[in-house]
Amino acid sequence: MQFAPDSYRDGSLQGSVVMGTHQIIRLPKTKNHFKPLTSYFIPHTSFLVLHSSYFIPRTSSFLFFAQNTVVMSRPVIAFVTGGYSGEAQISYKSAITIQANIDTDKFEYHTIDIRKDGWFCLHQGAELPVDRANFTVPLNGQTIRFDAILIGIHGTPGEDGKLQGYFDMLGIPYTSCDATASAITFNKRYTVAVAGMSGIHVAKSFHYFKGDAIDVEQLAAALQFPVFVKPANGGSSIGMSKVPDATGLPAAIDKAFAEDDQVLVEEFIAGREFTIGVARLHGEIVALPMTEVISENYFFDFEAKYQGKSKEITPAEVEEWKAEKIRAAAKKIYSIFNCNGVVRIDFIFNEAVGEPYMLEINTVPGQSAASIVPQQVKAMGWSLRDFYSALIEDALHRRKA
Repeated sequence: MQFAPDSYRDGSLQGSVVMGTHQIIRLPKTKNHFKPLTSYFIPHTSFLVLHSSYFIPRTSSFLFFAQNTVVMSRPVIAFVTGGYSGEAQISYKSAITIQANIDTDKFEYHTIDIRKDGWFCLHQGAELPVDRANFTVPLNGQTIRFDAILIGIHGTPGEDGKLQGYFDMLGIPYTSCDATASAITFNKRYTVAVAGMSGIHVAKSFHYFKGDAIDVEQLAAALQFPVFVKPANGGSSIGMSKVPDATGLPAAIDKAFAEDDQVLVEEFIAGREFTIGVARLHGEIVALPMTEVISENYFFDFEAKYQGKSKEITPAEVEEWKAEKIRAAAKKIYSIFNCNGVVRIDFIFNEAVGEPYMLEINTVPGQSAASIVPQQVKAMGWSLRDFYSALIEDALHRRKA
């Protein structure tokens, strides 16, 4: 029996034709897979053990059967990078690290560059257009379909829930938080509001929309300086200012509004700054070794984050009771927001009250050579290859579930 390429859909192929004591399945040859067109002979006993059902990933082109064992082709992963915001440059920096550490023995992957001028699969120097109706890529007369998405886009549309909602509609699992969690955590004001209502310590803040009449004198009277002024949406400290007194508020607010339609004005919390990665690994919420961040600049801005203007100590040299409070808060936050994949949560440890104060949650944390999560993974004793594999496998498991 020969199955044409359109004979299997949605990841499954069921049924059989038994010829004597053997079953024959012939699967189509595709140039984007590494096995040629072949007939595979399956002992009838194996067919009985498998209950007449064979699971074939949508993009698979072959199966091996050895007695009672089925070995399937590698899951096909779309690694998405790029983005529509100024953070795209960070996405491309992260892509270098991620692409170098995807385990190609376990996964077949294709890089998808999502830009304002189009979505493209990068293939042997060419840009192949992605069919957005079903997130597939035509290649050499065949169609590449993806089993899971590895999300590497910082900023919109990969960190704010837009892509997550799109993939949810298509039924394709992905490695990041879901659409709801991504949308909420992308907005700093909504993040601290939910966290604060859930018992997490957060700084006092005010939230403004573009067009609001902002009484600077009233605002200054309600807060203790210095304060941070930042776009409510976005990351990488783009558009963010640390303001020492009321005279600097108008310019800082204008700078933040240049990046977003919403602005957050937040009290500065004195203390040591820590950041910690949290991930769901093999079904368990795991806190990575934390990092203490000591900026050479006025605060941990874009230059400090990505251009070496900070000192990052991983693992942080901190008393265990403080470290445990930070780990516990981080894992609680991960649960409160129903996170998936790896996130990075920033804290200030307020020495005056002996508690960690949450600053923000990054649901697609940087993975560049200068980024913190790769440092923490190595401090945990893992390779990045194993770490990314665990994230992908978790996404594939959610699909099966």
